Amino acid sequence: MSNIAGPPLHEAERGCPKGGDEVLKDYKYPAGALHIIQTLKDQGFKCFLVGGSVRDILLGRTPTEWDLTTDAPPETVSRLFHKVVPTGIEFGTVTVLVEGGTFEVTTFRRDEQYTDGRHPSQVKYSKNLEEDLSRRDFTVNAMAYDPTSYEFVDKFGGQKDLSEKLIRTVGRAVDRFSEDGLRSLRACRFAAQLTFEIEEKTFSAIGQTLQITKKVAVERVHDELVKMLSSSKPSIGIEYMRRSGLLNLFIPELLLGVGVEQPAQFHKWDVYYHALYSCDAAPLDNLPVRLAALLHDIAKPPCKVENTFYGHDQKGREMAEDILRRLRFSNEHIEKVGLLVANHMFNYQSSWSDAAVRRFIRRVGLDNLPDLFALRMADARGMEREIDSGYLEELQLRIDKILAEENALHIKDLKVDGGDVMRELSIPAGPRVGKVLEALLEKVLDDPALNEREKLLEMIRKHG
Repeated sequence: MSNIAGPPLHEAERGCPKGGDEVLKDYKYPAGALHIIQTLKDQGFKCFLVGGSVRDILLGRTPTEWDLTTDAPPETVSRLFHKVVPTGIEFGTVTVLVEGGTFEVTTFRRDEQYTDGRHPSQVKYSKNLEEDLSRRDFTVNAMAYDPTSYEFVDKFGGQKDLSEKLIRTVGRAVDRFSEDGLRSLRACRFAAQLTFEIEEKTFSAIGQTLQITKKVAVERVHDELVKMLSSSKPSIGIEYMRRSGLLNLFIPELLLGVGVEQPAQFHKWDVYYHALYSCDAAPLDNLPVRLAALLHDIAKPPCKVENTFYGHDQKGREMAEDILRRLRFSNEHIEKVGLLVANHMFNYQSSWSDAAVRRFIRRVGLDNLPDLFALRMADARGMEREIDSGYLEELQLRIDKILAEENALHIKDLKVDGGDVMRELSIPAGPRVGKVLEALLEKVLDDPALNEREKLLEMIRKHG
């Protein structure tokens, strides 16, 4: 019988509080945003905060971005402020740099037909705020507010959907997702970030427009996944991706774990749900560990033989690196995640010798040990087991002791170098020099007392 338990259950962290107008009125807005709004209004234009900042304030969150919308043309906005960057001038957007921050200012607009699955073929400016809001993706992002006059514009029920914890498109969902294939991924991401549900018709439209989502550049998919993985519960977004068909487009390897049972004495969930819940349990602000938690058992399905998954850690490294490379993650992230996946099965016991601990440090890398321990804890939480971290604390104490004793852990820590090897053996620079140094390090790892210059030189002469 499968461990599949259906979509992860969740509740929103907080809904939209009553009296949204008062919440918006009482908020302390950035001086830079107020300056831009007032400057434009003094010139006879309208200007509003729009989108995420309004949504977040109503939810009691701290906004991370402050976008503004105005009926002033971008050329006028550029003329009114000293420092302006034409970041999206073809879509009516400029970035205004003022004391206290940078703010994107976009002219009211209506979009013509979308032809590439991402961008409108033509943008026409508008004088109508409601027309501008009607082109936006979700109702919770289609609210506007003028903090200088306290005017709150919510024509599409965004505040109501906040209170009901729903992600719903503005207008017909199939139309919105057919215009821009990234919006379906954004729906899943917002569900994860806000711990909301996706409204039924909106969710249904995701599966109906997968052919549009396929057109989205991988780099944009990467950005959405990073934001999702930085949310409080990535499992919500990933599960919506699975149920809608999005996951099959971008990380089909995760689907192989659906229904793959694991030993019941250790695991409550199948491989797929264990990966999701491990990811949730990983540190929110540590992207490599979150990625490693999501992918650490990615090779269990192909490695399964009866009730074992032999070699899934090493095969998992290969698969995880392939996935991250495909999704345009940086080489640094690919290397770090691969190393964590490959080493997540370490089995420390008190019987380990000091030499074994030194080799463990060398294999994993001192800088990677905190992340590996964090992955191990997330893995345990993803099993929903009682967590015993005592062995990790013991291992950390032994590592600290070895570091305090300044044991040699790397070739650079040896009291000889490549030049010594070449002189003693009368050989040129080349692979043999490195092999000799590696052999010396192996002996020093077993017995740190050997790391004395004369002893090492004698070993070079004798065994080199």
